Amino acid sequence: MSAVHLLRDGALAELRLDNPDKLNCFTAGMLDQLAEHLEAIERDAGIACVLVTHEGAKAFCSGADILAWGALGPADFARHWVRGGHRIFDRLAALSKPTIAVMNGHAFGGGLELAAACDIRVMRPKATIALPEPAVGIVPGWSGTQRLQRLLPEPVIKEMALFGRRIEAERARALGFVAEVAEDPRAAANTIAARVTEISPRAVEITKMMLHAGAGEQSAALIEALGSAAISATADRDEGVAAFREKRKPEFPGT
Repeated sequence: MSAVHLLRDGALAELRLDNPDKLNCFTAGMLDQLAEHLEAIERDAGIACVLVTHEGAKAFCSGADILAWGALGPADFARHWVRGGHRIFDRLAALSKPTIAVMNGHAFGGGLELAAACDIRVMRPKATIALPEPAVGIVPGWSGTQRLQRLLPEPVIKEMALFGRRIEAERARALGFVAEVAEDPRAAANTIAARVTEISPRAVEITKMMLHAGAGEQSAALIEALGSAAISATADRDEGVAAFREKRKPEFPGT
């Protein structure tokens, strides 16, 4: 049974976490479903923007299911659970479409890391964010000590991770982590997303790539992707392909 749904409404896609009885915490199956949906979204040229939402009013996502990783040995925990989840969250961050985390409830641990992998976040006033991993004897594993360093001041991350404090929505907005605090985060996110659907999808995609490259988010891959996109639009590239197919020496026009 799917616990991460991919829904479509025109050019707007929605990734919905559906495990409210466990505060939308991630299981291994949910990670696999998220990965599959991200690949489907990337291939769909008709999608202009993606909302990451959740069922239930209490939690956006409470992190990783302890029952899912608690029985794993050190090697499997590090190799599969941590590295696998990290790779999937990196895939979300690298998605070519703009993404918005719609946070009606709390985002703890992996849930905060999921929200951080989105481009912007909209949050309900009573929702909070936290990094409670040390309280259960582990450390943040899906970019909580890495990507968050680019989005929040280091002392604030330490406040959560080392001292177990929660950060409220208005403070998160003042810190620039949250774009908007609203009683109805979904309505606010829909308004933001509507604007994205009205502007050039290619310009949005390239701008996101440039911003991420400048911020060090997978910069090596993005630089090569941008370079490849530029060269693919040249007559030299067309001549190189044609010469290969015709088994002859290319005559590059230099344009």
